[in-house]
Amino acid sequence: MPLSIAKTGQKVRVFAITAEQELRARLIALGIIPGEEIEVVLNSAPGSFVVAVKGSRVMLGEELASQIQVV
Repeated sequence: MPLSIAKTGQKVRVFAITAEQELRARLIALGIIPGEEIEVVLNSAPGSFVVAVKGSRVMLGEELASQIQVV
């Protein structure tokens, strides 16, 4: 499922990133990589997402969140 439909407080594992190469590289630099567990801190759909990954919080737009597949 896309990260964009995950609920606030839900813990999910990144399965795949379908974004273009430049955005994929940025996500990888932020620690959002396949296999990594992340927690949805805030899902204010439609709007921004805040996720916790490796002890940091990262804000993502809804379009980018929809390009991150999670399980």
